[in-house]
Amino acid sequence: MIQTAPYGTWASPITSGLIAAGGAVRLSGCKIFANKIFWLEGRPAESGRNVLVCQANGAIIDITPVNFNVRTRAHEYGGGAFVIGEDTVYFCNDADQCIYRQDWGAQPIAVTSACRRRYADLLLDAKRGMLIAVCEDHDIDAREAENYLIQIDVATGATMVLARGYDFYSSPRLSPDGDALVWLCWRHPDMPWDSTELWRATRQSDGALANAERVIGGNGESIFQPEWSPSGELFFVSDRSGWWNIYRSRNAEVDAVCPMAAEFGLPQWVFGLSTYAFTDTNEIVCSYCVRGVWSLGRIDLTARKFSAIEAPFSDIGFLCAHGTRVVFSAAAPKEVDAVIELELADGRMQIIRRASSNSITADYFSTPETLEFPSANELSAYGYFYPPCNPDFTAAEGERPPLIVISHGGPTSATTNALKLGIQYWSSRGFAVLDVNYGGSSSFGRDYRRRLNGAWGIVDVEDCVNGVQFLAQRGRVDGERLIIRGNSAGGYTTLCALTFHDCFKAGASYYGVSDLSALAADTHKFESRYLDRLVGPWPGAKKLYFERSPINYVERLNVPAIFLQGLDDKVVPPNQARAMVDALKRKGLAVAYIEFAGEQHGFRRSETLQRALDAELYFYAKVFGFDLPNAIEPVEIFNLAKEK
Repeated sequence: MIQTAPYGTWASPITSGLIAAGGAVRLSGCKIFANKIFWLEGRPAESGRNVLVCQANGAIIDITPVNFNVRTRAHEYGGGAFVIGEDTVYFCNDADQCIYRQDWGAQPIAVTSACRRRYADLLLDAKRGMLIAVCEDHDIDAREAENYLIQIDVATGATMVLARGYDFYSSPRLSPDGDALVWLCWRHPDMPWDSTELWRATRQSDGALANAERVIGGNGESIFQPEWSPSGELFFVSDRSGWWNIYRSRNAEVDAVCPMAAEFGLPQWVFGLSTYAFTDTNEIVCSYCVRGVWSLGRIDLTARKFSAIEAPFSDIGFLCAHGTRVVFSAAAPKEVDAVIELELADGRMQIIRRASSNSITADYFSTPETLEFPSANELSAYGYFYPPCNPDFTAAEGERPPLIVISHGGPTSATTNALKLGIQYWSSRGFAVLDVNYGGSSSFGRDYRRRLNGAWGIVDVEDCVNGVQFLAQRGRVDGERLIIRGNSAGGYTTLCALTFHDCFKAGASYYGVSDLSALAADTHKFESRYLDRLVGPWPGAKKLYFERSPINYVERLNVPAIFLQGLDDKVVPPNQARAMVDALKRKGLAVAYIEFAGEQHGFRRSETLQRALDAELYFYAKVFGFDLPNAIEPVEIFNLAKEK
């Protein structure tokens, strides 16, 4: 029997415990080696530990033992933390950042010694018995870490620097014969989606490089994922046309193999991303994105013909291939993330591993609606709207739902319409949700991605506000119960919206930025010059940093907010959240603050994920004065009586 109850009070089977226990498992790093499929699982129930998992002969087993966590801290965000050899895996271990070798069925053995070096983008040169990796060296007497390409002898641990001089390196790739190496590099203040260079060198018998030369890139051209074809031709993704498309370098000429108004690349926040692979010398299988929706395709390199592959997914990542076998991670609006195997020969597709084994029926999942809405400067912005959805409840006639606006992190990133139990947690309780791809988001071409240059805290906020107005004017949401929430850079957008606009009535900041000056002065190397593009060069643009920082205008913030922060966060340190909370306390605004020991930038532990979601719901219930269907551990809310 369907019950009538106010929006926000509906009981839902999509609980924080369900999400924390299984729904938030992160699948990444898919690889194929011979007849084995490998991937990483980030498990909240194991304190966020990353486990290397393998499917072989139909059985799925954990490779790395329980006392190992496969994770690199390079760039803080990591990626490319393992590589597969013949009956051997090499991986980075989180606790000591050393590289370990683990033979099939044996215990891991350290290859490198403990020091202040971090390794990423591991590549195996089996011909020479060497590993090639990006090294982020903190063991030097300098203002910031030094990054370079390094070679490591897997038998002795001896190292050799292969290339240095640029601020950043990524994506080393060996030619099929092992005699040439390519890589990407870039300098401050560029981020990899701004401008990167593709370099190539010959590799000598001892592994040292010679005849290094720049192939392409720089001057505002972003190169992504260089790869060698089986016949030794060099391919890469470039945004030179305004879209990240696939190119081939041949006889000193560069040509697009499949020009499209689509994205075949991604912002390189982590190492080891992959959107295409070779099935043979003459064919590429790829993932590509059109207006935020990812699909699969094949490119016949001889006929220069593209053909789409029918697949029920809208978010696809970590694509790899071995012959006609293709493996990738994927999700859809009503399907959780999964490791998928596709056999191109017959089109057979099977799920190898799901991120969640929950038994929630699709009736409780809100179907996202793709929105394009007018925003500032006569431009359009995009988002996904999730109306409230719960087969057990309905609201009284005429009532409109409260709206939660989500500003994604990055900000050079994007949200997709793939199933996110964290969103369904809200929509199944009677909240409407708008997940915004504001100007500056990837997946919509280079011009859209660059809208945020010089305008962070303005364009992103305007797009969130205009999305709300678009929905409110059409009577789809309650204009008096508008909430904005975001994590990291999305937390900054949230705080700017709450401080500089009168649209929202409450907000939640997950490890969000409140003081741009503090971020410019106290963050890690990878992002230390990120704000040069988004705001202006520091300290020359100091006045602008002050004007864009919510912490300096707390007198303008007149609505309740909750802050959730990891104590080990090196990207946005806890002092930023604490400063904002203290200011709101002094002003007498309702504010809540929860710190989580052992959490870094991005929550990973199941107990943290559960507590954060429930605390946020509790906060909204107290602020807006509605009843909760289930008991939740209370949250201390300062100044709540004054707010009421």
